[in-house]
Amino acid sequence: MILRLDDVSKSYGALKVTDAVTFAVSRGEALGIIGPNGAGKSTLFNLITGNVLANAGRIEFLGRDVTRAPAMDRVRMGVGRSFQIPQPFEGLTVFENLLTAAAFGRGGREADMVDDCARILEETELLKKANVVAGSLSLLDRKRLELARAMATGPELLLLDEIAGGLTEGECKALVATIKAIHARGTTIIWIEHVLHALISVVERLLVLDFGRVISIGTPDAIMASKEVREIYLGLEV
Repeated sequence: MILRLDDVSKSYGALKVTDAVTFAVSRGEALGIIGPNGAGKSTLFNLITGNVLANAGRIEFLGRDVTRAPAMDRVRMGVGRSFQIPQPFEGLTVFENLLTAAAFGRGGREADMVDDCARILEETELLKKANVVAGSLSLLDRKRLELARAMATGPELLLLDEIAGGLTEGECKALVATIKAIHARGTTIIWIEHVLHALISVVERLLVLDFGRVISIGTPDAIMASKEVREIYLGLEV
């Protein structure tokens, strides 16, 4: 088991945004997370990465209790994350962005990471744009760079936050193919996404959140056939 959450809760005053969340992710698995806006999905990612700390419960990563561990420690342990809105260093080139992420995430010398960064650029179809200034990239390439920067930290666990949002159908298909290839190499992925067809084409299980609670978890077919899930997530009266 690479990640385990047991009864993890987070509140801001009287507002409970994560309510006793419990689930586990196996090494090499791809887990999708769905739920309506405000369900607590991004807060859950922030709890896993250490950007916010839980009020209750326990988080284990690679068998270690990281519930109170700082975000930087979790990155160095192997938790990598992309953000919903890409925010690269716009004045740096694509390659410089990757080197910066690699040095930050792994704590080594940039010179020792050049070859690996080049491999990641090739894998994310950005190699031809290595010397392009990040601020001039299209949305698809900014999304690819966000994915590449997360990969450059050397993650054991890759968290993707709505990385397909805002893309055209063709762009989404191209990005999904890249994510599938990364997963096929054995990378463990947890992916929050509203573009359901993209998500379901990659993940083995879906977890449904509503008002900070886990409503259901199971195979994509079972989840999407659930009356409760369709009522909560799709807004349908079944």
